[in-house]
Amino acid sequence: MSFKLPKYIEPNFEQEFLTNAPNVTTIEVLKDGVAPDNYHGTTIYPEYLKIDGKWILAKESRMDCVMTVTEDNDVAVKEFRNLHAGDKVIVGRTEDASEGIYVYTGGFNSEEEEEETFAFRAGRSRETAYSKDYDDLYDALKYEKENGYIVWVLGPAAVFDKDSREAMQALIENGYAHALLGGNAVATHDLEAATIGTALGQDIYTQKSMKDGHYNHLDLLNKARRAGSIEKLIEEENIDNGLIYACVKNNVPIVLGGSIRDDGPLPIVISDVYQAQNEMRKHTRKATTVICLATQLHSIATGNMTPSYTVVNGEVRPVYIYSVDVSEFAVNKLRDRGTLEVSTIVTNVQDFLVNLKNNLTE
Repeated sequence: MSFKLPKYIEPNFEQEFLTNAPNVTTIEVLKDGVAPDNYHGTTIYPEYLKIDGKWILAKESRMDCVMTVTEDNDVAVKEFRNLHAGDKVIVGRTEDASEGIYVYTGGFNSEEEEEETFAFRAGRSRETAYSKDYDDLYDALKYEKENGYIVWVLGPAAVFDKDSREAMQALIENGYAHALLGGNAVATHDLEAATIGTALGQDIYTQKSMKDGHYNHLDLLNKARRAGSIEKLIEEENIDNGLIYACVKNNVPIVLGGSIRDDGPLPIVISDVYQAQNEMRKHTRKATTVICLATQLHSIATGNMTPSYTVVNGEVRPVYIYSVDVSEFAVNKLRDRGTLEVSTIVTNVQDFLVNLKNNLTE
């Protein structure tokens, strides 16, 4: 395996503009959930705050939040709804240290290849060659299996096909998943496939629509709600295959966020969106690699919660984020919404998962 984490290079704090920078200014919160005017909104990048003459890195971050100075002069990043009266919120809209706030984008920079002023195929599209992307991902996942925290964000397309469903199960069972995020649909259709062999009423191998197949996922939902839990459903229906089965069997956490369009839903689905976000956030805080497959809204949600870096055992390292979809629009949407460090692969998820399974499992 040739994978090696890039070394993080801290800013040179002896630079004049950093040594001469003022301490940050804070204003106390007066009303729960409301930040003071001129609050500093966070980015996906490492941010340093000058507190009592020392530059402090915000160790756990996410975009579009605010920063507070804690009693021990550390930095906490909070969503607006989690602010409490008395919290000391950092204010200032600059990022160049002039207000004690320094957004640092060069920590993982290597020697850049010289870019041509004019070049063909500079973007990422269905015409892009992805061989190196796959090879890099294989190496990264082998490393992350033992040293990182791999989070999968899955849409139902991951379980509509027999081979991709089996591939994802194999990846989970071989330790390449540490958490699974998604919605009601991916779990419902996976369990429908496990019990009936269909997904949305179509045979997952032949794609033939079954008679009254539109009832299949509803029948599954009803059985699950009668059982009262996914674990009990697996036991009662003798389920021995699929993504959800593999997660339960291997103690891989599952977070399913509800949607206004859900039918059922499964008993595991979290209907309160902020509770769902809190549960997702537990895993994005630990994530070192995030792989988003064919679910635009859940991908954007997860991307918004995931910074470009994390701190593991005191060391700053990058967080790798992949967006995979057959639609160029879908993969580019994540970048448009602020996840600037995402790697995109335009392909169908069936081929993607089978490639991973064939190269990572025996």
